[in-house]
Amino acid sequence: MPLGNGLELTWYGHASMLLTTPAGKRILIDPWKTGNPKWPDGVEPGDIDVLLLTHAHSDHLADAIPMAAAGKPDAVICIIELGDYLEGKGVENVAGMNKGGTIEVAGCWVTLVQASHSSSFVEDDGTYLYLGDPVGFIVRTGEVTVYIAGDTCVFGDMALIGRLYKPDVAVLPIGGYFTMDPYEAAEAVRLLGVKKVVPCHYGTFPLLAGTPDQLRKEADDVSGLEVLDVEPGGTIR
Repeated sequence: MPLGNGLELTWYGHASMLLTTPAGKRILIDPWKTGNPKWPDGVEPGDIDVLLLTHAHSDHLADAIPMAAAGKPDAVICIIELGDYLEGKGVENVAGMNKGGTIEVAGCWVTLVQASHSSSFVEDDGTYLYLGDPVGFIVRTGEVTVYIAGDTCVFGDMALIGRLYKPDVAVLPIGGYFTMDPYEAAEAVRLLGVKKVVPCHYGTFPLLAGTPDQLRKEADDVSGLEVLDVEPGGTIR
């Protein structure tokens, strides 16, 4: 399925995915393998150039530390409080930023943008930590601009994100319950002005009941919209 100009996105189930830029740089997003019922058997991301972390919930952060150690990324990009926590755990090359900040890495420009959710982590001893705000990301490769919403409901400033960054592709959660469902995601599509959408954060558990076909139905008024969905382990090229 086409994303354009050589961009590839491999979905590992839930919100975990690998974005490969036209220049061959590998950007891993929210790695959750341990306990993820949708992660494909035997799959390891391997070496990575950049690790993006939208927030601290365990279904997004659980494998970030070991995968950062194994993949040796040039940058681990996240909100500053989460970055401080990861540095305390020995993670290297952390770029702890805040919303509105942009960093150039691996031939891309990565910008932190707003998300409306929560962000916390429970340590093995039961300690409950709040680790800064959740974020989304804009990734500009020079040829294609991708908006990674992270866990969020729809919010009006998605129109501002669309106006400022003009994303070619939006990665949107659609499962519902913990994030927006297909009804809200369809409104996100309208606000952003995108024509290509990659759905995520659905089907992992029965609670996450939204489907790509429901999104297609809810957004059938958006002319030319492509909802690009694959099974876990599949790649959209």
